This record gives sequence, structure tokens and C-alpha cells, in this order.
Amino acid sequence: MEEQGQPGADDRAQAIGANLAQVRSRIARSALDSGRSADAVQLVCVSKGQDAETLKAALQAGERVFGENRVQEAASKWPALKEAFAGVELHLIGPLQTNKVREAIALFDVIETLDRPRLAEALAREGRSSGRLPSLFVQVNTGREPQKAGVLPEEADAFISFCRNDCGLPVVGLMCIPPVDEQASPHFALLAQIARRNSLEKLSMGMSADYDLGIQLGATHVRVGSAIFGPRAQAASRHDDEPHAPTEPRK
Repeated sequence: MEEQGQPGADDRAQAIGANLAQVRSRIARSALDSGRSADAVQLVCVSKGQDAETLKAALQAGERVFGENRVQEAASKWPALKEAFAGVELHLIGPLQTNKVREAIALFDVIETLDRPRLAEALAREGRSSGRLPSLFVQVNTGREPQKAGVLPEEADAFISFCRNDCGLPVVGLMCIPPVDEQASPHFALLAQIARRNSLEKLSMGMSADYDLGIQLGATHVRVGSAIFGPRAQAASRHDDEPHAPTEPRK
């Protein structure tokens, strides 16, 4: 007897593969339109809230770079998937609490949400202890929103210098999440300006509804989830792929 529900699972896997192909094509086209090579922009497939079977469909379609919002959720599904699929690169795109630093360093290849001195110091200590440090992006709160994580734009230069020079951290780029009720382009342009000032080449900006714009303004990484897996249970918006609010004071 045919297993009940299997056709639905197959259909979902096919849809994820088709969505991935479409997103990759749009990324390549946007990169070419902005005068860069088709492979200049890295897709970070936002997998928060997705179960292991769903992620296997994306992995089987060739995707290898994923973004998770929570350390605990990522730890529950990615070790086994990394064993089964070679070449996975895992990004933390949600706020990181200092008491999760050790686990985060062991699990993630990139942390995109470095945003306060206390976290920088904790990462530096654990990096010295473990001999391992992921690549780091500084998150900039370009909209100065109190409910969001990120260093303020006017404090970004000093914080980047502190991370690099005082803590010895491998800061490679910047990340931002524009306010939901504002045009994204001024925020992306501001992030690119801060990056140029600090000789940072990588910019993580743009999500499912605005990654084309992010690429036009210099993004090297775009974080796309709902365009691949479908909208989450919450009301769909430009920020379906947005991390949750910070859970620690910014200090």
C-alpha cells in the first residue's frame, strides 16, 4: 500500500527545489545588472522554523549555506544534517546571548549578529580557549529601533575598531535589517558607506521581498527564507526572514 502523505512531501520537495532555482536565477540576474559577476552574491537560505525533512529537500537541491535564528534550534537539527551532507556553511542570523557563545562557536561557521562589547569580549575569550572563531559580521541598527539588536550607525566605526583591535576578532562584514515601514534603500546605502569607511568587503542585506535592491546597493549576502519555503504562520511581510528581538542589554 502506498504510504499516506508521501505525494504531499514529494510535492513540497519539488516546490522547494523550484523556488531555490528561481531565487538563484534572480540573484544572478541582479548581480549582472549591477555590474558584478553572476556568482558575486551568496544566498543564505533562512531555515529557522523548518524541520529536518524540509531542509533535506533544500540540501538535495544543492543548497549549502543556511541561516538560523536560534542556537538551540540549530543544535537540534544541524549536527546530523552536516554529517549527511558535506560542505554545509551555517550562519547565525539571530541575536546571540553571551551564555550561548561556546555552543555558537562550535556550531556556526559565520555569526552575523555581533552587536555589543560584552558579546565581542565573550567571543574573543571563547575563541582563545577553543582555538576556533567563526567569521563575524557586525549588525548595525540602521533604523535606530529600540526593539532591534545592532550597534547604532554613529557608534559603528568605534565598535568595529574595538572588535578588531582590542578583541582581535575576525570581522569581515556588516549586516542590517531595515525598519518594516520604511524604504530599505537608504538603510542599505548607509550600511555600504560604513563598510567602505572600515574597509569591509562583505554586506549581508536584503531578504525575500527586497534582496534585488540589496544586491543593487552592494550586498554580497542575501538572507532569503519565505521565497524558498513559503510564508511562515505569521502575517507575511518583507520581514518574514527577520530575526527576533535582542534578549540581552546592549553593553
